[in-house]
Amino acid sequence: MKITIVGTGYVGLVTGTCFAEVGIDVICVDIDVKKIENLKKGISPIYEPGLDGMIARNVEKDRLHFSTDLPSCVNESDVIFIAVGTPPDEDGSADLKYVLDVARTVGQHMNQHILIVTKSTVPVGTAKKVRQAIQDELNRRSVNIEFDVASNPEFLKEGDAINDFMKPDRIVVGVESEKAQDIMSRLYKPFTLNGHPVIFMDVPSAEMTKYAANAMLATKISFINDIANLCEIIGADVNMVRKGIGSDSRIGTKFIYPGIGYGGSCFPKDVKALIKTADNVGYPMRILKAVEFVNDDQKSVLFNKFMNHFDGKVKGLTVGLWGLSFKPQTDDMREAPALIIIEKLLAQGCIVKAYDPVAMHETERRIGNRITYCKDQYEAAMDADAIFLLTEWTEFRFPNWTVLSKLIKQKLIFDGRNIYDRKELKSVGYEYFCIGVNTKL
Repeated sequence: MKITIVGTGYVGLVTGTCFAEVGIDVICVDIDVKKIENLKKGISPIYEPGLDGMIARNVEKDRLHFSTDLPSCVNESDVIFIAVGTPPDEDGSADLKYVLDVARTVGQHMNQHILIVTKSTVPVGTAKKVRQAIQDELNRRSVNIEFDVASNPEFLKEGDAINDFMKPDRIVVGVESEKAQDIMSRLYKPFTLNGHPVIFMDVPSAEMTKYAANAMLATKISFINDIANLCEIIGADVNMVRKGIGSDSRIGTKFIYPGIGYGGSCFPKDVKALIKTADNVGYPMRILKAVEFVNDDQKSVLFNKFMNHFDGKVKGLTVGLWGLSFKPQTDDMREAPALIIIEKLLAQGCIVKAYDPVAMHETERRIGNRITYCKDQYEAAMDADAIFLLTEWTEFRFPNWTVLSKLIKQKLIFDGRNIYDRKELKSVGYEYFCIGVNTKL
């Protein structure tokens, strides 16, 4: 079986590489010439643990190929996955321009049966638009060629995407025909030998499943952050509350860690898109609108604690940031809380120094040299009046507090991920602020 993946972003590149890993002949297509040339040299455009080695291995085995020429790939493919970007429009809806451009190109060049699969996160009804775009091109050519359209949403966690793809919790596939179901069953057979289920359903339900999954996870994050903020006011410890409710199997422990809000390429975009989808049919998504409101506010919580501690007199103070990416094991800065915090600190006249193991280049690409980028966490702490822990990279878990004491101006830690022990820090003379605990009580 030969497949083409259109789009070599996070989803497309991981998907194509993992399919190649099990022996499938894969072509990854992108319009970005430089990106494709780099991939041919083994240079990945994204940071994902284990991906570089897997790309190199499958290129060497001649199973993974890269191209900028989609028309030449169309009739060489049994299946074409659309994995291009769906950025939010100004109104929050998903922009389907790139998805439909791919569909039209397929319709202009196909001469045989092909299964076209939407892998991008798209609103309910997109598969119908893809089908219509292809059919319109076939009609213009006055040809009658059978084709199928399916939906196969991705469920990949940045930082653990390869494991998620190779050992999935579930594989969701929306199909319209037995032929499409048979093709997708054969394609995913290598990933189901250990009992991982393929859940077949109608296409609209598959499209909705992706949005509903991300919306639920975003809701859990905003819920625990809302509880954390209340805990601070009334004197409860959200870390204890989290353990108490997480032990209930109906709730579970995942995604109920208090922090400074969610970011990344999925949750913010997908929550907005689902809200907009509902608005378009006259149904208000009241819970999700609250989820979004809480998350927007949460990104400023750490900064507000900093301002309150200094009674707003922070001009000229130096702040060291530990971590920039929205989560560990990625260089993704999309919707990262760090970007909001940096802008607020700079607006108040603060000097900002930062260190992140992999995301500094991407941060610099976005905001330039308005802050100082450091070689490690200790350089970022040099002469700092406060340290902000923004991303819970493992190398930040056990700092040498004694060494740190000799570098900083003030022993002041603002922990946005609740990874430090306040009693330990207090014993060595630090003032400590975190999320969901009133450390003054």
